[in-house]
Amino acid sequence: MPLIHSPDDSRLSLLKQWLPTLTAFNPLVESLRPASADASFRRYFRVDTHSGASLIVMDAPPAQEDVRPFLHVAEVFGKTGISVPQILAQDVERGFLLLSDLGSTTYLNLLNNDTAHKLYIDAIDALILLQTQSKPGVLPEYDRALLQRELLLFPDWYIGKHLQVNLSDDQTATLNKAFDIVLANNLAQAQVFVHRDYHSRNLMVLPNGSPGIIDFQDAVYGPITYDLVSLLRDAYIQWDEEMVLDWVIRYWERAKRAGLPVAPDIDSFYRDFEFMGLQRHLKVLGIFARLYHRDGKDAYLKDIPLVMEYTLKAARRYTALTPLVRLIEKLEDKAPKVGYTF
Repeated sequence: MPLIHSPDDSRLSLLKQWLPTLTAFNPLVESLRPASADASFRRYFRVDTHSGASLIVMDAPPAQEDVRPFLHVAEVFGKTGISVPQILAQDVERGFLLLSDLGSTTYLNLLNNDTAHKLYIDAIDALILLQTQSKPGVLPEYDRALLQRELLLFPDWYIGKHLQVNLSDDQTATLNKAFDIVLANNLAQAQVFVHRDYHSRNLMVLPNGSPGIIDFQDAVYGPITYDLVSLLRDAYIQWDEEMVLDWVIRYWERAKRAGLPVAPDIDSFYRDFEFMGLQRHLKVLGIFARLYHRDGKDAYLKDIPLVMEYTLKAARRYTALTPLVRLIEKLEDKAPKVGYTF
């Protein structure tokens, strides 16, 4: 893919000046090309070397992004034995990193009915390997303040900006009560290392079977079911409930054998899984709306219906959340239909 950029791309110019200084790796600057972009301000490029290998370059503008959390988590996660990119060179002040290349095949590229079971079991095994080596005080805490701040993205961005609805005092009270119920469960769960976006776009298919894991800079120490929910209730690909339940049970059995502090019976564990999912789904609805309305990224709009489906399916299973279901259903009835449906 040719490198496409505007003449005023000063970041790219700086990057092209930095790469030739990395003589130990001999990057061919003329081979620089886009590898991927994500929902933040970060960009990734692929560059070839004189030896015929390829490497990844991260461009993280310091005004918007800080590469230090990425460097810290890469070190922490790397010590656990899971597959993460190696940091080969860094310019922290300018926000440039040179990384080993985990390839270009994401789980999402390869997932289908034939490949799914092996890929998900590989991802579950890698997740358990990470979780069994968790320690407090190493990563930021996924505490109530952070979990609640994420939930508030739903009323602020999804309801307020996307649906253009101003909630009444009663509706706000209903939402806050539902948030309290969800958070009470989330905060009662055992804590482990949490990737925070452990899903099909951030897992790479590697020859050794264990997934390559990327985009981990927001990792925290938090609820044990969070990454499993990210994996199995993925905003970008959906599986039958029976398959999801089977994988949840397989995770739970493996986690128990590994000594992880999961709920002692599968019913309790599945409830934890669903309540953690509710926190994540509501947050993601807010994030997808914000990406569109604030950042002009409309690609995520098509993923909103699936996340809303996850939200309502889970909430309908619990009587305590009936008021939340009724509120969302009422809001969705009035939602504007602009080229996609809810």
